Amino acid sequence: MSQLRATKSGLMACTVICIFIFLYLRNPTPAEPEEEPIYPEVVECGFYPDELCSALFEGKGAAPQIAKFCKIPHKSKIHDHLHTPGNCSRISHGLHFITRPLSAEEGNFSLAYIITIHKELAMFVQLLRAIYVPQNVYCIHVDEKAPKKFKTAVQTLVNCFENVFISSKREKVAYAGFTRLQADINCMKDLVHSKFQWNYVINLCGEDFPIKTNKEIIYYIRSKWNDKNITPGVIQPPHIKSKTSQSHLKFIPEGNTYASPNNRFKNKPPHNLTIYFGSAYYVLTRKFVEFILTDIRAKDMLQWSKGIHSPAQHYWVTLNRLKDAPGATPNAGWEGDVRAIKRKSEGGNVHDGCKGHYVQDICVYGLGDLPWLIQSPSLFANKFEHSTDPLVVTCLEQRHRLQALRQAEVPTEPHWHFQKQSHFSMRLHR
Repeated sequence: MSQLRATKSGLMACTVICIFIFLYLRNPTPAEPEEEPIYPEVVECGFYPDELCSALFEGKGAAPQIAKFCKIPHKSKIHDHLHTPGNCSRISHGLHFITRPLSAEEGNFSLAYIITIHKELAMFVQLLRAIYVPQNVYCIHVDEKAPKKFKTAVQTLVNCFENVFISSKREKVAYAGFTRLQADINCMKDLVHSKFQWNYVINLCGEDFPIKTNKEIIYYIRSKWNDKNITPGVIQPPHIKSKTSQSHLKFIPEGNTYASPNNRFKNKPPHNLTIYFGSAYYVLTRKFVEFILTDIRAKDMLQWSKGIHSPAQHYWVTLNRLKDAPGATPNAGWEGDVRAIKRKSEGGNVHDGCKGHYVQDICVYGLGDLPWLIQSPSLFANKFEHSTDPLVVTCLEQRHRLQALRQAEVPTEPHWHFQKQSHFSMRLHR
């Protein structure tokens, strides 16, 4: 009996010791420096953001972790410029817009842009100033549902540039709905009737960003697609047909918007058109845009498209496969490096996985995606969220501007350059 008591006492003592060791290891005393939290009190950020961006582009393993601590030491000036009264010279210079053509070739080849936006003012400004040159023209479609403060800020910016304007007719855009297609049509009408001459039109959304310069975009179009439209897509796959054969009611939130097509069945497409399925994004010749706005087949297909799911993924590619359409590519497939997109279903095959996070099967890029992005042959990339991690776009923007200025064949203006590098260390507060 006494031996049993001794054994129990020994077990209890062992248990107490183990608990004490566990608690000690879990909550080490502050006297032991080696047990301090693994996060440093000071992170050497170097010349920010250039050195950090360079490390991210090179894929250095520690760079994304360091980026979590190294933040821009001052608030973005974009909102200050657009919410503070001032003249347009201050706005264009302060926001670093390029104000002259960078080469004779670019000056003689104008592009038109259609940009649909509804939020993220800073992201829109970064996108616009990345693609802006004075010989191009820009139609901005601001969602009718956008907040008044957002609309006012965009209008303030647009008023400073003769070649940038807001579309004369605005839509309440629904994700994957007809109004997304109609918004582009509205801008096309404005562009065709504007005083500006342009060769091609490219459509973008507020979550896009260029990974090629204006000069590189022009070279790509002229060398590979001269006088041809770029509408990647193929004859509609069988699994897509159920979405176009009848009205497809699909509730997918994007902000507070939903796609709600007409509740009626669809018969055969007008004029016995063969329906194709492809990208909602394009590069189109001016003559093709004029064809879209006047040809009876294009008009009838636009009406037919009102009840189908995501009509923009069918409309452009279907009409561009008509042999008699200006700039048509009737035998094309998925050719055309318009957008770099990481789809979840293609992970491990087409791309190396999303380093940010997925939203509706599309990757919202993270810092770890930067090496993949700069290797892409595409003209633009989607998708970015400035509010999630602004450094992703900041790094791309810094690189994009440096490339554009290096390619320039004219003397550069001081305000075209972003702020000079600054060296700092970030003290971490926990």
